[in-house]
Amino acid sequence: MKQTNINRSTRRIMRHARITKKLRLIDNHRPVLIVVKSNLHISVQVWDYKTNKIIVASSSKQLKLKNGNKENARTVGSDIANKLIAKNIIEVAFDTGGSKYHGRIAALADAARAVGLKF
Repeated sequence: MKQTNINRSTRRIMRHARITKKLRLIDNHRPVLIVVKSNLHISVQVWDYKTNKIIVASSSKQLKLKNGNKENARTVGSDIANKLIAKNIIEVAFDTGGSKYHGRIAALADAARAVGLKF
């Protein structure tokens, strides 16, 4: 039975579960770039499902940025891409963490692609 009255956070959780399930089934050979967005900051980690370990991580907090706006999301995206390229990882799967692909998430992804990351 389909639910009609679902709030925003429940929709995000459902979307995240659906995306994660698809990524594990389809892209289990590539590391997954997971984006976590809060009101103030944005953080990214690259997870390898084969070894169940985090390869690299970056966040606006770690880079001592004041907030997680679009400009700072671009900085975090280029930082994570540079860290991955230094480890000879060019191709990853992109997990938005249940957030919609626009705004800060899209800015982060575009910056990572501009550096040379493929997803």
